[in-house]
Amino acid sequence: MRVVSGMRPTGPLHVGHYFGVLRTWAALQREHECFFFAADWHVLTDRQEEPGRVGGWIREMVADWIACGVDPERAVIFVQSAVPEHLELFWILGSLAPVGMLERVPTYKEEAARLEGRETPAYALLGYPLLQAADVALYKGEVVPVGEDQVAHLELARELVRRLRRAHGVELPEPQALLTDAPRLVGTDGRAKMSKKLDNCIYLSDDAATVERRVRGMYTDPRRVRADVPGTVEGNPVFVYHDLFNPDRAEVEDLKARYREGRVGDVEVKAKLARAVNAFLEPLRRRRAEVLADGEGLERILERGIERAREAARETLAEVRKALGGNSIAFGGGLR
Repeated sequence: MRVVSGMRPTGPLHVGHYFGVLRTWAALQREHECFFFAADWHVLTDRQEEPGRVGGWIREMVADWIACGVDPERAVIFVQSAVPEHLELFWILGSLAPVGMLERVPTYKEEAARLEGRETPAYALLGYPLLQAADVALYKGEVVPVGEDQVAHLELARELVRRLRRAHGVELPEPQALLTDAPRLVGTDGRAKMSKKLDNCIYLSDDAATVERRVRGMYTDPRRVRADVPGTVEGNPVFVYHDLFNPDRAEVEDLKARYREGRVGDVEVKAKLARAVNAFLEPLRRRRAEVLADGEGLERILERGIERAREAARETLAEVRKALGGNSIAFGGGLR
């Protein structure tokens, strides 16, 4: 089974990326053929002011992937923009996608509503689910690990593959969504989701002192004004994190019991959480530093991945071009 998945290089990764994506990738690569890519074209969807920083972000992001267990000997790791076939298939699929179909994608509708009265959404925002479909179809992806918010995009991708088959006889797999069992990791400020824009994250690259500072500032039970006031554990970000990061279950259950009874303060609960998070992150930090220190080795990993990705992409585009143009010069039929 071939798995295809990508991640936008938009800055440092946080622990939510580990639980939401990276541990799933590391597990999938052990049993399936995996293509994992840095989706740098997608950065232009909403970050026009930052393309000059993307190169550095790609290197750091891939270092994080490897530190979290993604193995370049098992998986193909590459950069989207280094494989020009992505944009070619994107354009071909665009010829089959009515504008109304794209306007009904929930993420586009939400963003268009947010911008209403101020500006018109850019075409990149309307078309990025098309590019996602091309990203998967180019490698004949059968399975795509996604969160629930991306399921509509996979439905669109399947419809486009069917349209390509009906219009031109091109046989490509209809990609299926693999819903990840990622826990909902709330932000350190108590918001429902971690966000780099809000900086309510614990980053994989944070050093021990930074982790301690972020944990000390974490949102807890707002009604608990003193340590002797009984507190709520359920939904409390500090205990959500304890459940994920602290392997000492007896300690966690003791803290929960005392918190509910008003016999432990936030200082002790957070100190023990910071210790657990740092113990979890320390081997990842070491591995990340090793990967980044070997810049030439990282470049070789990406170069090798790009070449393997291009081989697969060329094969798919050759099939599509042949279907569109037969053996004529049209669409490169007589030039390749």
